[in-house]
Amino acid sequence: MMLEVSPDRIAAAARRVMARCDELARVTATPGRIERVYLSPEHARVNRLAAEWMRELGMRTRQDAAGNQIGRLDRIVGDTLDPDAPALIIGSHLDTVLDAGRFDGIVGVLMGLEIARLLRTPVGDGRFGVALPFALEVVAFSDEEGTRFGKALLGSSAVAGLWDEDWWALTDADGTSLRQAFLEFGLDPARIGEAARRPDELIGYLEAHIEQGPELDRRGEPLAVVSSIASARRFQLVVEGEARHAGGTPYDMRRDALLGASEAALAVERICRDEHHIIGTVGQLEAYPGAVNVVPGEARFSLDLRGEFDETRDHVWDELSRELDAIMGRRGLRWSSREVHSAAAVMCAPLLQDVVREGIGAADAPGGTDPAVIFSRAGHDAMSIGAITDVGMLFLRNPDGISHHPGESVSAPDVALGIRALAESVIALAADVRVR
Repeated sequence: MMLEVSPDRIAAAARRVMARCDELARVTATPGRIERVYLSPEHARVNRLAAEWMRELGMRTRQDAAGNQIGRLDRIVGDTLDPDAPALIIGSHLDTVLDAGRFDGIVGVLMGLEIARLLRTPVGDGRFGVALPFALEVVAFSDEEGTRFGKALLGSSAVAGLWDEDWWALTDADGTSLRQAFLEFGLDPARIGEAARRPDELIGYLEAHIEQGPELDRRGEPLAVVSSIASARRFQLVVEGEARHAGGTPYDMRRDALLGASEAALAVERICRDEHHIIGTVGQLEAYPGAVNVVPGEARFSLDLRGEFDETRDHVWDELSRELDAIMGRRGLRWSSREVHSAAAVMCAPLLQDVVREGIGAADAPGGTDPAVIFSRAGHDAMSIGAITDVGMLFLRNPDGISHHPGESVSAPDVALGIRALAESVIALAADVRVR
């Protein structure tokens, strides 16, 4: 069964998504740039906007114990609403990095609302225009980026029942703890467990997202099926040498920690380039004591290592460790590492890959019934939700692939295709659920 809806209505939905992206971009802590972090006044404002848009669609809406905003259309059984029916969640996030673009996460939430609009009846009483055998929920996750407290996926982790009590001690740049921020926002830390969902409450999870890379743009295709979300490990590394006078120390006596760290960064690039579907990034590098006339005695740097498969990622880390041993040995340096984050790869469920593929085909998108299938090197809320239910993702083309930057982009025609494809994916999933 295909969705019977006019192209004009789909185009209007896409225009609404783009306009609301602009509206949300104006909700920012810093004029002239987009900055919305967890448990901030801006978080509260976008939740209120999302709740208003959800109510317009006849959805029951609530803010959960972790600050996620949730809208629900109940399943219809005869003439009765079933408030306990398992739900398909369509979700993404409304928080941002610092100096963000306007589409990362936001497009997925707004597209979810348009799916609810397309599938409900015009009566506005929570009934579906397409009779689904499950409830439909749209979730605006509160903290995917981890910008404020340095821990990503807080909102979706709470929903997945993965909350760690140690997180309450996390602090922001001003020294405010996560616990204190909860209280200031009006949330009760003691009730965080109430945000958790049970697997039997859910049919699955779908997330639409701009691609945060150039592959679709290079292919000339607007949409892709996501096969998996990359595994990730993050490390803080320290190189120890000897601080000495910059003018008085000849090269054969130098134990320059900064040069050792710099050579290590180049080794990351070289080794990761040689591995398929592995990306390594040194995003932070600091030298100590940091004086213009002193050979650096210590250097600290970060390493972000991502791969399609856990095994490949771990193999590359082992290879990098051996290379760092060799580099530091040649230079008379010592090095150590501390792992600060580890996330296993999350595979998108075969069924949900199939329905997304079917949705792209039904939307008559370029790529047709054989669309691009790519893995996501960036993390998403689907990673957490994968702990409690099957997940699937739809990527939208992002010209040039830039993201976490004001220049990130998506076109209204691609959003229109994405809305149609996502709606058709929901209908295809409904057909499969009925058969089961």
